[in-house]
Amino acid sequence: MLSIVLLPLLTLLAPEPSDRATVLVVVGAPGTEEYGKSFRAWTDRWRQAAERGGASSIVIGLDDDDSDDRGVLKSRLDEERQHAGAALWLVLIGHGTFDGKTARFNLRGPDVSAGELAGWLSGVQRPLAVIDCASASGPFINEVSAAGRVIITATKSGFEHNFARFGDHLSSAIADPKADLDKDDQTSLLEAFLLAAAGVKEYYEANGRLATEHALVDDNGDRLGTPADWFHGLRATKAAKDGAALDGLLANQFQLVASGGELRLSNESRHRRDELEAEMAALRRRKNDLPEADYYERLEKLAVEMAHVYEQQ
Repeated sequence: MLSIVLLPLLTLLAPEPSDRATVLVVVGAPGTEEYGKSFRAWTDRWRQAAERGGASSIVIGLDDDDSDDRGVLKSRLDEERQHAGAALWLVLIGHGTFDGKTARFNLRGPDVSAGELAGWLSGVQRPLAVIDCASASGPFINEVSAAGRVIITATKSGFEHNFARFGDHLSSAIADPKADLDKDDQTSLLEAFLLAAAGVKEYYEANGRLATEHALVDDNGDRLGTPADWFHGLRATKAAKDGAALDGLLANQFQLVASGGELRLSNESRHRRDELEAEMAALRRRKNDLPEADYYERLEKLAVEMAHVYEQQ
């Protein structure tokens, strides 16, 4: 009986087709049968998460045809560039290489470089998350980073070239309630990133091995990245030596499987909520520069408006 009651409710809350996010998973050349099985399993988890979240899912690289995956990817991104509104999630699963100058994601057939991918993504106006789960993926941040984008890489540099396990953990975490640090009944991309990075760290420690991968997240367009161990909860608290702004806010606003409360918000209310979160984050960074009374007065004003946003559900 419960399922009969819930089905109409979930149908009512599901996003309209025009508001559906797109999850584009690109599976690279596996190299071995063992890696191929792993990449298929990770891809299946992304498909399932997309289905749960009402998103459209597209997979490149798992068909039996000897197709031009590079050309298919470019054509698909050309098509996706025409759409506006809901987010585009680009997930790269496979191996990567770095020759000291250029980082590449290994496709069946010709590879794609970080610079080429950046060019193919130019002009995308919708919210964009690029998640490179491959080895040697760090340099993709330098090329693909831009305002309004979340970039996640499995490694901090191109010289971390051993097989990366981050993609395994991230595909498990993206819809895992255990990753929900702020207890809002949904798992954000930032929360999944943090849980996945913790899983990778635990793997290397449990096996007594030196970690050969350190994931980064970049979401402020500065072409730098922030490692998971700089976060306390959902806030990056460790400051960069050069004073560069830290990441995390935008990544925490990306949810693939949204809660019922999130779905009840109108697009306008959701947009204003995200703006208020950004204003709160900026205010917190200025806390030590403001008189205490002034700081709390401004914070209270933002909190009251935030409450009004949620009252409109």
